Amino acid sequence: MKVAIVHEWLDTYAGSERVLEQMLAVWPGADLHALCDFLPERERGFLGGHVPRTTFIQRLPFARKRFRMYLGLMPLAIESLDLSGYDLVVSSSHAAAKGAITGPGTLHLAYVHSPMRYAWDLQAQYLRESRLDRGLKGAYARWLLHRLRLWDHASAARPDVILANSRYIAERIRKVWRREAQVLHPPVDTEAFTPVAAKQGFYLIASRMVPYKRVDLAAAAFRRMPDRKLVVVGDGPQMAAVREAAGDAANITFRGHVGKPDLVSLMQSARACLHIAEEDFGIAMVEAQACGTPMLAFGRGGARDIVRTPEESDAPTGLLFTEQSPEALIDTVERFEAMGTAFSAAACRANAERFSSANFRQGLRDAAARHLGHG
Repeated sequence: MKVAIVHEWLDTYAGSERVLEQMLAVWPGADLHALCDFLPERERGFLGGHVPRTTFIQRLPFARKRFRMYLGLMPLAIESLDLSGYDLVVSSSHAAAKGAITGPGTLHLAYVHSPMRYAWDLQAQYLRESRLDRGLKGAYARWLLHRLRLWDHASAARPDVILANSRYIAERIRKVWRREAQVLHPPVDTEAFTPVAAKQGFYLIASRMVPYKRVDLAAAAFRRMPDRKLVVVGDGPQMAAVREAAGDAANITFRGHVGKPDLVSLMQSARACLHIAEEDFGIAMVEAQACGTPMLAFGRGGARDIVRTPEESDAPTGLLFTEQSPEALIDTVERFEAMGTAFSAAACRANAERFSSANFRQGLRDAAARHLGHG
């Protein structure tokens, strides 16, 4: 069977590249295609020797540092890929890859991290944060996003099968593309995390300090709970606001950026980990569960797929709250404390193993096998 894997762009080893790594493990003989490839040599090991076939984006001026400024050309670039002669095309898409053109004899399986969010529900935020919400540049940006929306919707008809990384993304796909998607959660390296049953008395929030993560709400909540300890890990442009929300609270400790071994140790030792953002999925929540640690999370987005609550399971792994506010978090912490030993490290670890890399690979194989010959 001749297989092609279509990735968007390669410039760092991050979440979507972990998915690509597992796709290449399932189909090691596949040809790899990408819009452009500027991945540093030190990060190329996960490609297993594959050299991507790239598009004209690779050769455009300043592309190495600013390829994202060619967003408007990416639909044309992805459509320029020659995917004739393949039995199976597997795309990994959060922007353009799912728009690859395949023939009637080819099954196209699209793994979707998210529809093009900056062209849909996050358009206003994108324009505002990019300072493109006014003037001639703003008018051009709105026109470009309008054109991208039209293409994004039209090209969503091309894959034969769509896999979404969470129920939340499946709902977004249904909303903006009017397509049904099967859910296949992304791979998490659960083997890199060891569960620890003995917990210490602190709560942990580890995050980039950016506005949508709402770490400031955790700081504000624990400022009002002086008998509960909070450890804050991470850094970023929102750090000043988070420190302001914490004030001079002696029960809140800022650790800044820490290496992975220290982060894993903190996850293993924490009484519970906190997650206040609305995420498409949320790999860090799975990693905390793999450490045997309960989650207290905002109950929208991927957290609904990850955290097993007492209402839905006899072996709960955390609690969800319905409002991003200090009051909601305070209520959830107090409820968690009142439940005592209801949350076990063993239950958290067993829950995390649902999201292992091995399960992801098997899910890909099963999805392809179900549809091959019917594409």
